[in-house]
Amino acid sequence: MDIHGKKIILASNSPRRRELLAALGIDFTVDTGTSFVEEYAPDTPHTKVPELMSLGKSLGFHRELEPDEILVTSDTMVLCGTEILGKPADRADAARMLRLLSGREHQVITAVTIRNSKRERTFSVTSNVFFKELSDSEIYYYIDNYKPFDKAGAYGIQEWIGYIGITGIEGSFYNVMGFPTQRFYDELQSFLV
Repeated sequence: MDIHGKKIILASNSPRRRELLAALGIDFTVDTGTSFVEEYAPDTPHTKVPELMSLGKSLGFHRELEPDEILVTSDTMVLCGTEILGKPADRADAARMLRLLSGREHQVITAVTIRNSKRERTFSVTSNVFFKELSDSEIYYYIDNYKPFDKAGAYGIQEWIGYIGITGIEGSFYNVMGFPTQRFYDELQSFLV
């Protein structure tokens, strides 16, 4: 992808985001320094939380951007009913989350912020994911072998639990992985113009 001589900075520790951005053929560096504290008001509409987090990470970046730099930040949230599922605190919390998702539909919302020294753009993409009924043995096999403690909702669609448990998706598979590649590609192209 022609990025018109700009330097792309990905402000994310997520190996999945790094993998997906690299797969788009974009050269980038990683710099995760930020002063942003991930908090939001309790009355914030759930669907707006990822956009607030993504924008906050961008605006909290630890230094001013140079004129030739573009910063990319992102946030992914799993929403099951009215409950926001972040990263699990421990094995018991991961099991609780997977039991909640079992046999149900949930939403994965990923927001992305693209910012340079003059302007910013934030957008979000929602995918609906459907899980079969999961047995406790399946849940604990997954947790113990894949350790999903760095994943919102305690699962990675690209891992074993996705292979055996996900019965359908409406929307972007890559969004569920943590980065809406197709929408980002289009948004970045229009941002560069």
